[in-house]
Amino acid sequence: MEKPATVHLPICLLPAFMGNPLFRDYERLVTITVLGKAFQVPENNTCLRAFQFMCPETIPYGRFCWNQECQYCRISYTMANQPDVPPRAVLACKVLVAEGMQITELSDELRYNLMGVLTPPEPRPSYDE
Repeated sequence: MEKPATVHLPICLLPAFMGNPLFRDYERLVTITVLGKAFQVPENNTCLRAFQFMCPETIPYGRFCWNQECQYCRISYTMANQPDVPPRAVLACKVLVAEGMQITELSDELRYNLMGVLTPPEPRPSYDE
């Protein structure tokens, strides 16, 4: 009898019901916009955890304390359903993501760590010539 193939997922991509220790329990993904680019992230999680979901290769290695002491995760955001409200400055480790959140400013540390998902890849050279 053959053993079934084992699928290995990175721990940060395991569904919440599988006991994923990185993310709070969630049932769906919500859409947020970061500097004009849309992303789907797990609901009921802080923005910093959502950034980790978006870019698991770099956010864990950033200089973040995860408990509001370092101030390296400062962001400004607005909500799509409140267009007249000015952007609000908060710490990404303390505020929960919400559907329609529009993040308009990132700290330098966040911008550096999210560079891989925020900037388009360099065009490849053409070999047709």
